[in-house]
Amino acid sequence: MRQLAPAVILRPNAMLFRRRSGTRCSGCERTAMTVPRTESADAEKDSWLGASGFTASFDDDAFDDLGEQLLAEPPHPINWNLLTADEAETAWIELNRWVNWLRRTYGLPASIIPPLWHRHPELVWELSALHLHWLSAYDPDQHGSAPLGWHRDFADARNRLHDWVASSGTRLDRDRPTRQTAWPGEPTSDAVQETPTTDRDADFVEFVTTDIERRREVEQA
Repeated sequence: MRQLAPAVILRPNAMLFRRRSGTRCSGCERTAMTVPRTESADAEKDSWLGASGFTASFDDDAFDDLGEQLLAEPPHPINWNLLTADEAETAWIELNRWVNWLRRTYGLPASIIPPLWHRHPELVWELSALHLHWLSAYDPDQHGSAPLGWHRDFADARNRLHDWVASSGTRLDRDRPTRQTAWPGEPTSDAVQETPTTDRDADFVEFVTTDIERRREVEQA
């Protein structure tokens, strides 16, 4: 079997979810992708440590994992509708880390990737697919032109992301659920209310913790 792209263990965010939700993070032992070590990694560390109440639970050099290379499984398509609680926990952590790297590396505005993208399924599915495409394009066994193909598809994805962000109504400093169009015979949708975005990282942790707990309740039913 061929060796695939190197990966890293995402300990800090996984530890944060364990502390917030009180759940066992068995999926956190799985490996994820390697993200280039840049100043943005230190900025992300400061963001998470500053926004959370779990500073003492982080190792000082926890984010040094971004430079470690481990073997990874092949990137498989992710069907968010079918993930178990543990699988979803790992998938959310990996995707969040990569999206942060992506928006900082390419200087993407909130009109393409807004802070609360995780609350909008259309954005989650698009970004998840783009992430898997990136993992495949930068696999060391890929042809040298594969990254160029990814960038070409990335340009198309940015257009779609921009359209969906515009229609959803989510913004840099405020968010609302994506409006749903009621078909004839269906009940009309309730009016959506905007809420201010004051702490993005805290909102992400709260949202993902709720999602994990919901999936675990379904598994135990």
